Amino acid sequence: MPDAYLYDAIRLPRARVRRTGGTFAEIPPYELFGHLLVALETRSLSPDSVDDILVGISTTVGEQGGNLARAAALWAGWPDRVPGGVVSRLCCSGLDAIESAAARVAAGYADVIVAGGVESMSRVPMLSDQPAIATDTDLGERTGFVTIGVSADLTAAAHGITRAELDAYAVRSHQRATAAPSSDSVIPVRKGGTVLLDRDEGARADADNDAFAALPALFGDDPAWARVARRLPGSPRPVDGLHTIATAPQLADGASALVVGNRRAEQLLGRPPIAAIAGTAQTAVRSPLLTAPATAARMALDRAGVTVADLHLVEANESFAVTPILLTRELALDERLVNPSGGALAVGHPLGATGGNLIVQALDALTRTGGEHALVTIPAALGLGSAVVLRRLN
Repeated sequence: MPDAYLYDAIRLPRARVRRTGGTFAEIPPYELFGHLLVALETRSLSPDSVDDILVGISTTVGEQGGNLARAAALWAGWPDRVPGGVVSRLCCSGLDAIESAAARVAAGYADVIVAGGVESMSRVPMLSDQPAIATDTDLGERTGFVTIGVSADLTAAAHGITRAELDAYAVRSHQRATAAPSSDSVIPVRKGGTVLLDRDEGARADADNDAFAALPALFGDDPAWARVARRLPGSPRPVDGLHTIATAPQLADGASALVVGNRRAEQLLGRPPIAAIAGTAQTAVRSPLLTAPATAARMALDRAGVTVADLHLVEANESFAVTPILLTRELALDERLVNPSGGALAVGHPLGATGGNLIVQALDALTRTGGEHALVTIPAALGLGSAVVLRRLN
């Protein structure tokens, strides 16, 4: 087993993005992540024991450009010697930061790294960096780039997943998120002494199939379908569209931070680890399909020496309803173990922060249930996928 462990894992509540200004809209992203650095110190982490900070960010421009990790450390008053860096792999950025930290501590190049992610979608909207893959017609044609919404519809159609299945899954996500228990791992956000938010926003107790079925599809008439036909001849096209605003991930602001260390860190931190990072994987499939999570999951499970039968929990990011449905089907998972506290369809997907968020959620659930193994997966645009296998330690 690789010598990489988690010693603490916290996150902010996920705050919905609104046109009129969300709950975190007035808080810059360096402060969102810095808030977690302060909280880790309050929870007995000595900044002097930290070798580095790695922060996953999807849209690294504007207030999220430069080196936000270092800026957050300075804002939090951490020692000048603690550096920081940013990892960007679209929606997989947070998991990538955590996996990179695990590799470094396992190799002995560091003992303790704080890793996680942040995304302020209120202040730095998705695609505000104007990436060439999305704006350069020649590059888009050469690579087959389409928006991830079209990818979601294509993936669902290719695997025979119906609009009714997608809607029903979204209803269940809201129901589970509404019933999810509170957690000490979720750090309330205060501004000027006032608590702005202490739990995830967005879950609707009144979500029902009839209301979701009445919503218009978002991507059925997208002109990108012509590019799909050229890149993947013969691929199915759902003429009426499949995914709606209810079965797409909600936009959100958030941050997550995990303390990653090796066995030497136990003496440095004065406490035992809570979980082992048993296996990781980053992979890709032919864009624009969203099937990489299953591929990454199999790779991570194999590297961890764990089978699907050993899993007690799966956190599969709801990057559109198709992705957890397809993962459940491809790995023959018990759907009761997949996203038992709901997911991004109900409470949002703050891109770079999501990898850490899902790990925090997985650890909370394993602790409540006494389970041992959890799988965390995330898909991203351009055919990317990431997975982590956790082993809870007693």
